Parts: sequence; C-alpha cells; structure tokens
Amino acid sequence: LVLSLAWLGPALGGEEKDEEVIEEEEKEKKEDEVLSDEIKEEDNVLVLHEHNFARALSEHQLLLVEFYAPWCGHCQRLAPAFAQAATELRNESSPARLGKVDATAQTALATEFGITSYPTLKLFRDGNRTHPLAYTGRMDSQGIVRWVQRRAGPSATLLQDTDTIAAFINSQDLVVIGFFKDLRGEAAQEFFEMAAEMVDMTFGVAEAAELFQVYGLSADTVCLFKKFDERQTNFPVDLERGLDTTELSRLLRIHSLPLVMEFTNETSNKIFGAKIPHHMLLFLNESSPEQLSLRDSFRAAASGFRGEVLFVVVDVTGHGADVLPFFGMTAADAPTLRLVKMENNRKYQMEQDDFSDLAIRSFIQAVLDGKVKPHLLSAEPPEDWDTRPVKVLVGKTFEQVAFDETKNVFVKFYAPWCPHCQAMAAAWEELAERYKDREDIVIAEMDSTANELENITIHGYPTLHYFPAGPGRKMVEYKSTRDVETFSKFLENGGTLPEEPP
Repeated sequence: LVLSLAWLGPALGGEEKDEEVIEEEEKEKKEDEVLSDEIKEEDNVLVLHEHNFARALSEHQLLLVEFYAPWCGHCQRLAPAFAQAATELRNESSPARLGKVDATAQTALATEFGITSYPTLKLFRDGNRTHPLAYTGRMDSQGIVRWVQRRAGPSATLLQDTDTIAAFINSQDLVVIGFFKDLRGEAAQEFFEMAAEMVDMTFGVAEAAELFQVYGLSADTVCLFKKFDERQTNFPVDLERGLDTTELSRLLRIHSLPLVMEFTNETSNKIFGAKIPHHMLLFLNESSPEQLSLRDSFRAAASGFRGEVLFVVVDVTGHGADVLPFFGMTAADAPTLRLVKMENNRKYQMEQDDFSDLAIRSFIQAVLDGKVKPHLLSAEPPEDWDTRPVKVLVGKTFEQVAFDETKNVFVKFYAPWCPHCQAMAAAWEELAERYKDREDIVIAEMDSTANELENITIHGYPTLHYFPAGPGRKMVEYKSTRDVETFSKFLENGGTLPEEPP
C-alpha cells in the first residue's frame, strides 16, 4: 500500500511540487533575506549589505568595514586575521565591531564609498557614513586590534601626578608624553590625533604644573622617554608654528631606534622601515672578542649622524650571513665597514683598516659630500661570454660592449631567482639566435644581483635597455610586450616600435 501511494501520489495531485515552483519559492526566499535589515555574522564579523548597513552604523559606535572581492588573493589572506581581530575585540567588550561588504555584489555601497581596490578598510564612527576614516594600520590581527582600540578610547593616557607618570615611564622601554598647559588647546588636540595614528607607540599627556617642573620643562613639549641610549629627548612645540605632527612623528620614529642596532630577524623590519637615507654597517664575527670590541668606536661615531645615517652591526656568522652575497662578501672579509645609500643601493667601502670613531666619521662625511666613489660589484666574465648567441656581460665588461659606437646593443638585466626573467629566457635566446649573424646587433644579458653599474640603477627584474650605435652614450628603456616578434620590430625600427595602423 505504501509503495503504491508513493508511486501514485504525483499522478493523483498529492503534495509533490513542480521543480519550477520550488526554484521560484527559493529565489523569493533569498530575495526576502537580502531585503531584510537583519545582520548575520561569520566568525564574529558582521556580514553587511545595502539593506542592513544603516542599521549596523546605528547600533555600533565604531565600525571598521572591509570592502572586499571574493576572488581577491589579498582579501583571502586578510580574512583569517580580520576574523581573529573581530573575535578579540568582541571578547574585550570593545565598542568597536568589524564588518565586511562584498563590494562586487554591493555595487551601490562600493560606489558610495569610492571603493577602487581590494581590500579597502574604512572606519565609521557614531553612525556617520559621510566621512569614514581610511584604515592606516598593519594588515594583521594585532595591527587591526591596536589601531581600532586607539580610536575606541583616548589615544593618550592622562597622567596627573608624579607617581602615575613615573610608573607610566617605567612600564615600557619607550613611551611618548605630551606636556601641554592646556589639554583643550590646538597643539594638544593635534597630539591626540597623531597618537591615534602611531599605534606602535604608547602615548601619555600631562597638564599639571608640578610635572613640567619635575621634568625640567617650561613650555609645551613632547618628550620621548626610553630605557636605552639617552633617557629623555625633548621636542619643544614651536610657539609660532604650533605642533608640526608630520615632522614630530618622523623625529619620534628616528629617536625611538637605538643609536646602534643589531641586525637580527626581529629588527630587520625596523631597520628597513626606518626611512633613514643611509645605513652604515659594521660586519664582524661576534664570536671574536677582538672584533666585538670594535663596536665601541662604531657607537662613538654614531651620535653625530642621527636621522641621516643608521648604524647597524651585522654578525657574519648569524642572521647577517644571509646578506653577505648582496655585498659580494664572505664571512672571511670581516671585520669591514660599508655605507649604503638606500635610494639606489649604492655601496661605499672604507679602504683603510682604521676602525676608530674619527676615521668612521670622516669616511661617512666624505660619502655624504660626494667625495667617495661607490664600490661596484662585478663578477668575473665567463671564458665563453661572447661565443654564444646571448652575450654574457659583467660589471667589468659592460662599458666596452654596451657603448660600442658600431653596435646596437639590447641588454636584459635580470635576477637568477626572478620568475618573470625565467619566463622570458626562452624568448631572449630565440631572439639572439635570430640575430647572431648580424654584425651591428648584439643581444646580451647581465645578472644585476652580482654586477653593478655606476650610472645605471636597476629597480626591477627583468629590465630591458637598448643602447643604439653612434656617439652620445644613449640608452632607451624597452617597455612593451616581451615576445620575439615585438622585440624584432623594436630592433628593426632602430630602437622604437613602429606605429600600428588604426
């Protein structure tokens, strides 16, 4: 009986529904869900769209929203950190919440907030949707939490008496305290705004007259307190110009670094992110007491160049071993000194074996004054460098080949580890094979990680330069498609691509 009813049910007009009806009902159900202002969550992140966005703003004092695209790799990598930050803030009962919007689906919101790249993070405060604040912190969970927390509460702690301020200074290796006679004044308000941005430092403020006296101050001053080098550094507020927060934040970052830094896995990001234009490096073997003693004179030379030159000690047997090839060095070269100009990676070498602070200061000043030529790396030319279709250039042979007035020379500057260089290697070989019998055309390559040139700086790999025949040392950068046919058109047209017919 059961089987009979099961088979006969649809024919007798039972409860079975037509597939089209079911699909239509599910579609209507989904549309109802979208039109609702209900706010759902995924891993403590609010899932927002145009119908619940206003409600989310009204319910949360601070709302950090990630506008993302589902296919975006950066968004996919950020997702776990964003969810972790959302969970931490919720567990702390923070007034801030995190939300996300699929900007490819919610085009009205993406247009309203000017979303042109992914992910874009914006902070909405007190329900205001007209002036969201762009996120400026690190793209990791700790960075997100600290950035939001700094905006959820006062960005600087109020310090009202000597015991409180002393405990605050001793609580960390480095703190910043703004001493202002009027905390409602313009300078103090700008200090609070700067403190909200610099989330990797801890800020306090003081107004009491006795605290000015205790720390030897007579006017509004921002003080940096640290447990290393000089203990207190003062930055007085200019009476006429007020507080220059851009310059102050730069000085705080410079003075927050130790006078001499050890190059380690933990400090490398700070060293490269310091935005100090020159780095002076002392390479030594820290297992040698004799070499270790050289740090004293190195430190003595450092104080006169703060902000202009960052002094770094590199242990050639430790973390520093990884950077030796960049300088064309081995551990056996220690102890030795190098100065690097960060804008172009030009390296300068002290020729003498004098490690006194006077010699170091004199060398640095000579480099800054343009009186020292850079120390250029060059590999030795292979014996068969000019017998193969692609000529192999090194620093020592580059000038005579590239600027030969009888030749048109097309050079690929590459890095052995670069995947883009590897991808075009076959095309470069084929191009060289095509022109191997042309006396006036040379196809060449140079490993720019092992060879440097005085007047040509390579910023990315591969870089292609064309050196036309004739006087004048001319150079043309090739920026078009990297295939054999386009290369050939470029060469046959004398170093420019012919205009294509419309």
